[in-house]
Amino acid sequence: MPSPDKVTDVAELTENFRTSAAAVLTEYRGLTVSQLTQLRHNLGTTTQYTVVKNTLSKIAVREAGLQELESMLSGPSAIAFVKGDAVEAAKSLRDFARANPFLVIKGGVLDGKLVTAAELSKIADLESREVLLAKVAGAANAALSKAAALFQAPLAQVARLAEALRAQVAENAPAAAAPAPVDAAPVDAAAAVAEAAEPAAEAPVAEAAEPAAEAPAAEPAPEPTAPDAE
Repeated sequence: MPSPDKVTDVAELTENFRTSAAAVLTEYRGLTVSQLTQLRHNLGTTTQYTVVKNTLSKIAVREAGLQELESMLSGPSAIAFVKGDAVEAAKSLRDFARANPFLVIKGGVLDGKLVTAAELSKIADLESREVLLAKVAGAANAALSKAAALFQAPLAQVARLAEALRAQVAENAPAAAAPAPVDAAPVDAAAAVAEAAEPAAEAPVAEAAEPAAEAPAAEPAPEPTAPDAE
Protein backbone atom coordinates (compact mmCIF):
# COMPACT_ATOMS: atom_id res chain seq x y z
CA MET A 1 0.00 0.00 0.00
CA PRO A 2 1.50 3.39 -1.00
CA SER A 3 2.46 5.71 1.81
CA PRO A 4 0.32 8.78 2.53
CA ASP A 5 3.13 11.00 1.24
CA LYS A 6 3.17 9.20 -2.13
CA VAL A 7 -0.62 9.39 -2.36
CA THR A 8 -0.43 13.11 -1.70
CA ASP A 9 2.32 13.56 -4.29
CA VAL A 10 0.32 11.65 -6.94
CA ALA A 11 -2.81 13.67 -6.18
CA GLU A 12 -0.88 16.94 -6.46
CA LEU A 13 0.71 15.92 -9.76
CA THR A 14 -2.66 14.78 -11.14
CA GLU A 15 -4.23 18.10 -10.18
CA ASN A 16 -1.39 20.02 -11.83
CA PHE A 17 -1.83 18.07 -15.07
CA ARG A 18 -5.57 18.73 -15.05
CA THR A 19 -5.48 22.44 -14.20
CA SER A 20 -2.38 23.65 -16.06
CA ALA A 21 -2.65 25.34 -19.45
CA ALA A 22 0.40 23.31 -20.48
CA ALA A 23 2.85 20.81 -19.03
CA VAL A 24 6.33 20.36 -20.49
CA LEU A 25 8.36 17.26 -19.63
CA THR A 26 12.14 17.69 -19.47
CA GLU A 27 15.28 15.80 -18.50
CA TYR A 28 17.72 17.79 -16.38
CA ARG A 29 20.62 15.32 -16.19
CA GLY A 30 23.89 17.25 -15.67
CA LEU A 31 22.34 20.53 -14.52
CA THR A 32 23.53 21.98 -11.24
CA VAL A 33 21.30 23.22 -8.45
CA SER A 34 22.17 26.82 -9.30
CA GLN A 35 21.23 26.25 -12.94
CA LEU A 36 17.88 24.77 -11.92
CA THR A 37 17.31 27.77 -9.69
CA GLN A 38 18.08 30.10 -12.60
CA LEU A 39 15.65 28.19 -14.81
CA ARG A 40 12.87 28.56 -12.24
CA HIS A 41 13.60 32.27 -12.05
CA ASN A 42 13.44 32.59 -15.86
CA LEU A 43 10.08 30.79 -15.97
CA GLY A 44 8.55 33.26 -13.51
CA THR A 45 5.81 32.87 -10.98
CA THR A 46 3.18 31.52 -13.40
CA THR A 47 5.13 28.33 -14.17
CA GLN A 48 6.02 25.71 -11.58
CA TYR A 49 9.13 23.69 -12.44
CA THR A 50 9.08 20.50 -10.36
CA VAL A 51 11.53 17.63 -10.13
CA VAL A 52 9.43 14.44 -10.08
CA LYS A 53 9.73 10.70 -9.62
CA ASN A 54 8.85 8.78 -12.76
CA THR A 55 6.86 6.06 -11.00
CA LEU A 56 4.56 8.56 -9.30
CA SER A 57 4.32 10.72 -12.42
CA LYS A 58 3.20 7.75 -14.53
CA ILE A 59 0.38 7.10 -12.10
CA ALA A 60 -0.58 10.79 -12.24
CA VAL A 61 -0.68 10.98 -16.04
CA ARG A 62 -2.87 7.88 -16.17
CA GLU A 63 -5.28 9.35 -13.64
CA ALA A 64 -5.33 12.62 -15.59
CA GLY A 65 -6.09 10.74 -18.84
CA LEU A 66 -2.72 11.59 -20.42
CA GLN A 67 -1.28 8.12 -20.87
CA GLU A 68 0.62 9.30 -23.97
CA LEU A 69 3.09 11.07 -21.69
CA GLU A 70 4.26 7.87 -19.96
CA SER A 71 6.89 7.14 -22.62
CA MET A 72 8.52 10.54 -21.92
CA LEU A 73 9.01 9.79 -18.22
CA SER A 74 12.50 8.30 -18.19
CA GLY A 75 15.76 9.45 -16.68
CA PRO A 76 15.99 12.41 -14.27
CA SER A 77 12.66 14.13 -14.97
CA ALA A 78 11.28 17.54 -14.18
CA ILE A 79 7.96 18.97 -15.34
CA ALA A 80 7.10 22.60 -16.04
CA PHE A 81 3.44 23.16 -15.12
CA VAL A 82 2.40 26.31 -16.95
CA LYS A 83 -0.39 28.34 -15.35
CA GLY A 84 0.15 31.48 -17.43
CA ASP A 85 1.17 32.16 -21.02
CA ALA A 86 2.33 28.92 -22.66
CA VAL A 87 4.24 30.84 -25.34
CA GLU A 88 6.34 32.70 -22.77
CA ALA A 89 7.09 29.45 -20.91
CA ALA A 90 8.10 27.74 -24.15
CA LYS A 91 10.42 30.66 -24.98
CA SER A 92 12.08 30.50 -21.55
CA LEU A 93 12.64 26.74 -21.79
CA ARG A 94 13.96 26.96 -25.35
CA ASP A 95 16.34 29.82 -24.59
CA PHE A 96 17.65 28.11 -21.45
CA ALA A 97 18.16 24.83 -23.33
CA ARG A 98 20.19 26.66 -25.98
CA ALA A 99 22.46 28.10 -23.31
CA ASN A 100 22.49 24.88 -21.25
CA PRO A 101 22.39 21.83 -23.54
CA PHE A 102 21.99 19.49 -20.58
CA LEU A 103 18.33 20.51 -20.42
CA VAL A 104 16.42 18.23 -22.78
CA ILE A 105 12.85 19.17 -23.75
CA LYS A 106 10.95 15.94 -24.49
CA GLY A 107 7.44 17.18 -25.21
CA GLY A 108 4.31 17.74 -23.23
CA VAL A 109 0.67 18.63 -23.37
CA LEU A 110 -1.01 21.90 -24.36
CA ASP A 111 -4.72 22.47 -23.77
CA GLY A 112 -5.17 18.72 -23.32
CA LYS A 113 -3.39 17.83 -26.58
CA LEU A 114 -0.06 16.06 -26.90
CA VAL A 115 2.76 18.21 -28.37
CA THR A 116 6.22 17.15 -29.42
CA ALA A 117 9.51 18.92 -28.71
CA ALA A 118 9.54 20.26 -32.28
CA GLU A 119 6.03 21.66 -31.87
CA LEU A 120 7.03 23.32 -28.60
CA SER A 121 9.92 24.95 -30.45
CA LYS A 122 7.48 26.36 -33.01
CA ILE A 123 5.23 27.60 -30.21
CA ALA A 124 8.24 29.40 -28.72
CA ASP A 125 8.64 31.31 -32.00
CA LEU A 126 5.15 32.78 -31.68
CA GLU A 127 4.46 36.20 -30.23
CA SER A 128 3.33 36.28 -26.64
CA ARG A 129 -0.22 37.00 -25.59
CA GLU A 130 0.75 40.44 -24.29
CA VAL A 131 2.39 41.40 -27.60
CA LEU A 132 -0.64 40.23 -29.60
CA LEU A 133 -3.02 42.14 -27.31
CA ALA A 134 -0.86 45.24 -27.64
CA LYS A 135 -0.98 44.99 -31.44
CA VAL A 136 -4.75 44.54 -31.42
CA ALA A 137 -5.14 47.50 -29.07
CA GLY A 138 -2.85 49.61 -31.26
CA ALA A 139 -4.82 48.76 -34.38
CA ALA A 140 -8.10 49.55 -32.61
CA ASN A 141 -6.77 52.89 -31.35
CA ALA A 142 -5.58 53.81 -34.84
CA ALA A 143 -9.01 53.02 -36.28
CA LEU A 144 -10.73 55.07 -33.57
CA SER A 145 -8.38 58.00 -34.18
CA LYS A 146 -9.18 57.97 -37.89
CA ALA A 147 -12.90 57.84 -37.15
CA ALA A 148 -12.63 60.72 -34.66
CA ALA A 149 -10.69 62.81 -37.17
CA LEU A 150 -13.37 62.15 -39.78
CA PHE A 151 -16.17 63.16 -37.40
CA GLN A 152 -14.35 66.37 -36.51
CA ALA A 153 -13.58 67.29 -40.11
CA PRO A 154 -15.49 70.21 -41.66
CA LEU A 155 -18.52 69.34 -43.72
CA ALA A 156 -16.83 70.56 -46.90
CA GLN A 157 -13.91 68.18 -46.34
CA VAL A 158 -16.27 65.27 -45.81
CA ALA A 159 -18.12 66.20 -49.00
CA ARG A 160 -14.85 66.27 -50.97
CA LEU A 161 -13.95 62.89 -49.58
CA ALA A 162 -17.31 61.46 -50.59
CA GLU A 163 -16.95 62.92 -54.08
CA ALA A 164 -13.46 61.47 -54.43
CA LEU A 165 -14.73 58.04 -53.40
CA ARG A 166 -17.62 58.29 -55.86
CA ALA A 167 -15.23 59.24 -58.67
CA GLN A 168 -12.93 56.36 -57.82
CA VAL A 169 -15.83 53.89 -57.87
CA ALA A 170 -17.02 55.29 -61.20
CA GLU A 171 -13.53 55.02 -62.66
CA ASN A 172 -13.11 51.42 -61.55
CA ALA A 173 -16.56 50.37 -62.74
CA PRO A 174 -16.56 48.69 -66.18
CA ALA A 175 -17.72 51.02 -68.93
CA ALA A 176 -21.18 50.30 -70.24
CA ALA A 177 -21.13 48.72 -73.65
CA ALA A 178 -21.79 51.36 -76.31
CA PRO A 179 -24.70 50.63 -78.61
CA ALA A 180 -23.67 49.21 -81.94
CA PRO A 181 -23.89 51.82 -84.76
CA VAL A 182 -26.90 51.39 -87.00
CA ASP A 183 -25.89 51.02 -90.63
CA ALA A 184 -27.56 53.53 -92.95
CA ALA A 185 -29.82 51.99 -95.55
CA PRO A 186 -27.88 51.46 -98.80
CA VAL A 187 -28.61 54.12 -101.40
CA ASP A 188 -28.92 53.25 -105.07
CA ALA A 189 -26.82 55.96 -106.69
CA ALA A 190 -28.28 55.37 -110.16
CA ALA A 191 -31.83 55.69 -108.88
CA ALA A 192 -30.93 58.88 -107.09
CA VAL A 193 -29.47 60.43 -110.25
CA ALA A 194 -32.48 59.41 -112.31
CA GLU A 195 -34.84 60.83 -109.75
CA ALA A 196 -32.97 64.14 -109.80
CA ALA A 197 -33.11 64.32 -113.61
CA GLU A 198 -36.90 63.99 -113.82
CA PRO A 199 -38.69 67.35 -114.09
CA ALA A 200 -40.87 68.23 -111.30
CA ALA A 201 -44.48 67.37 -111.91
CA GLU A 202 -46.38 70.39 -113.13
CA ALA A 203 -49.27 71.51 -111.13
CA PRO A 204 -52.56 71.11 -113.05
CA VAL A 205 -53.53 74.32 -114.80
CA ALA A 206 -56.91 75.60 -113.79
CA GLU A 207 -59.38 75.63 -116.58
CA ALA A 208 -59.88 79.04 -118.09
CA ALA A 209 -62.94 80.69 -116.93
CA GLU A 210 -65.71 80.64 -119.39
CA PRO A 211 -66.15 83.97 -121.26
CA ALA A 212 -68.77 86.19 -119.79
CA ALA A 213 -72.08 86.23 -121.56
CA GLU A 214 -72.18 88.87 -124.27
CA ALA A 215 -74.45 91.76 -123.65
CA PRO A 216 -77.27 92.04 -126.25
CA ALA A 217 -76.32 94.27 -129.12
CA ALA A 218 -77.99 97.60 -129.02
CA GLU A 219 -80.57 98.14 -131.70
CA PRO A 220 -79.51 100.65 -134.34
CA ALA A 221 -81.03 104.02 -133.87
CA PRO A 222 -83.57 104.94 -136.50
CA GLU A 223 -82.22 107.07 -139.21
CA PRO A 224 -83.52 110.60 -139.15
CA THR A 225 -86.13 111.29 -141.73
CA ALA A 226 -85.93 114.32 -143.82
CA PRO A 227 -88.69 116.82 -143.22
CA ASP A 228 -91.38 117.06 -145.76
CA ALA A 229 -91.07 119.91 -148.11
CA GLU A 230 -93.78 122.29 -147.77
